Parts: sequence; structure tokens; C-alpha cells
Amino acid sequence: MLDFRDHKAPILAGLVASATGTAASLGLVIAGLTAAGASKSQVAFAVAAIFAAYGVLSIALSAKYRMPISIVWSTPGAAMLISAGVLHLGFAASVGAFLVTGLLLAITGLSPKLGQVLSAIPKPIANAMLAGVILNFCVSPFQAVVQYPMVLVPVLVAWLVLTRIAPLWAAPVAIVLSYTLIAVLMPVNLAQVTWWPTASIVAPQFEWQAIISVAIPLYLVTMASQNIPGVAIMKSFGFEVPFRPTMLATGLTTLFGSVIGIFALNLAAITAALNANEQAHRNPARRWLASVWGGVVYILIAVVAAPVVAYVLETPHVLILAASGLALIGTMGGALREVTASEDVRVPAVVAFLVGASGIAPWGVGAAFWALAAGVLVWRVQALGKPKGE
Repeated sequence: MLDFRDHKAPILAGLVASATGTAASLGLVIAGLTAAGASKSQVAFAVAAIFAAYGVLSIALSAKYRMPISIVWSTPGAAMLISAGVLHLGFAASVGAFLVTGLLLAITGLSPKLGQVLSAIPKPIANAMLAGVILNFCVSPFQAVVQYPMVLVPVLVAWLVLTRIAPLWAAPVAIVLSYTLIAVLMPVNLAQVTWWPTASIVAPQFEWQAIISVAIPLYLVTMASQNIPGVAIMKSFGFEVPFRPTMLATGLTTLFGSVIGIFALNLAAITAALNANEQAHRNPARRWLASVWGGVVYILIAVVAAPVVAYVLETPHVLILAASGLALIGTMGGALREVTASEDVRVPAVVAFLVGASGIAPWGVGAAFWALAAGVLVWRVQALGKPKGE
């Protein structure tokens, strides 16, 4: 007989982890899919499908391996999609890029060589690329406060206070507060809200600009800012993530789900910490239940995703970006810490950051690719003539 008291802590941990992660990143994902060329109905269906997919994967992997394996979407990856939106590639081309990203993730699980190639790129350069790409989103809350002070001043105050007393809740509470104030001060016409997603399958188109500007940066960011930290965080709590099956599961789900808008599934980082620490259960052997209950929450969210997405899409775009920017400030802080961590790679990393922040897109290739290329080029030039090991 099940004892609810034994399950209460994992249920609460899973609920908190899933709710905070969703609140902090949903607007960014909606904006990312919209920038990728998806229509309102395609965005709603894609978001519902993504929630259902990583809910099922979290439950299945956690139950099979008896550890809190939390699968989520790539929040930095969504920011990459917004930055690539200036290329106007179209959703079919974006879907082709998502498929390639899923293939690369799956291959990483099958072959360690691809992971070795990825690890050869200095971490400061990869993080500098990410920091440059998300810079404009991180400053958007402070830009938008001039246009919408009644909404954003209270939100920024709440965010600032919570960063001091409850950092984990700062971004989710600020984002929920922002949409609450939008609802009160700028009522949305509920007649425009869709209550159930319409299934939409998109035939992928493979265009070299999309593969270079979206697929490769999306794969790199997903690995560098989600999967690798996720493995490290789990290891810090005594859990060895089964890397091969996890990468295969997330990669293949992304690959086959790309036609409905699934852009990148990966290991959680912050959510993983919430489900793997002692608050989830005193007994580490029982903490896998937190991720299982978190997966249940994600599936329930999938059921109500369509009206939530429709509501967000009816709000002013600048406010969506402002709310999303708050969710990325923590990511920016972590990336900048890595950028300046190594003196040997500091200049190449700064170059990568500046190129990423420039937003340039020569020959239809986005800034993320050029940032990575510039950083690696400067790194290799600086290494010329240096003795090995120096």
C-alpha cells in the first residue's frame, strides 16, 4: 500500500520544479517559435506537444533508471531561435533545422567522437556566443520599462527583492506578475483565445542557411548550456546519468517531433537540482519520484497549453520579450562568468561575445555561427607558435 507521506515531498518538489521552469521560460519559447515562422495555431500545438513529450520522457527515464532525470526544452535554444528570426527562413526551413539538431543529439549518444569534437571548442567561447546572442533579450526589460512603466516597474521591483530573499523564485514570480498586470491593465480579447490546439504537421525543408544559422548553434547551445551542466549537477548529487540512452531518447524525440515544432529536448539543469536534492526526499533512492511527478505536471500543462499560448500571443510583443529577458538574466550571468574564467581564452571569448551581440547575418547566416567562427579563429591564431601545453 502506498504511503502518501512518503510521496508528499517528491510531489511538492516535482510540482515546484515544473511550475517554476515553465513560468520562467514559456514566453521565451513562444517568442522563439513565432520568430522561427510558426503561425499561432502551430505555436500552440508545438508547445502542447513539447510539454507532453518531455513529461513522458521524464517519467519513463526516471522510472527505468530510478534517478531524477528531468527532461525539458532548451531555454537558451529558444533565445537562439528569436535571434535567427531576422533571417526570415520560414517555418518549414526551421523544422528542417530542428530535425538536424535532433539527429546531432542522437548521434552524440551513439558516438562519443561528436562529443569530443564539441568538447574541443573552449567552453568560454561557446558561452560567449550564447551571451552575445541573448544580450538584447536581457536588456529588453529595462528598455520596455520606459514604454510600459505601470507593468514593468512593479515587476522589476519584485524581481529585485526576490533575487535577495528567494533567488529561485525571482524570475517565475516576476513573469507571472507581469502577465497578471497585463491582464488587469491591458485586457486581452478572449474571443481570440484558442482553447484546443489544432494538429499541424510541417514537411521539413533543408536549407543550408537554416542548418548553419539554426541547427548547429541550437545543438551547441543545447549541449553546452543544458546537457553538460545537467550531467554535472546530477553528479554533484550522486547520480550518474545514463548519457547514451538519455541522448538517444531526447535526440530521437526531437528528430521525429521536429515536424510538429519540437525544437530541442535536453536534460534539465536547474530543474534537475530541485528534483535531485534532499528536499525532494531524504532518501536519495526515492528522489526519482520527484521527476516522475514533475512529468505528470508537464502532461497536465500540455492539456491547457493552447489557451495559455493564445493569451500570451495576444499580449504586446515587447512585453513578451521583456518577461523572457528576466528569465535569461541568470543564464547571462553564468555565461559571462565562463567568458572571463580563463585568461588564455579571454580575448577570443570577448570577440565571440561581441560578434554574437552584433546581430550580423552576412550571406543569410546568423550571428551565432559567426560568433563561434570568430572566437575559434582568434583562439587558433593566438595559439600559433605557442609550445604545446603552454
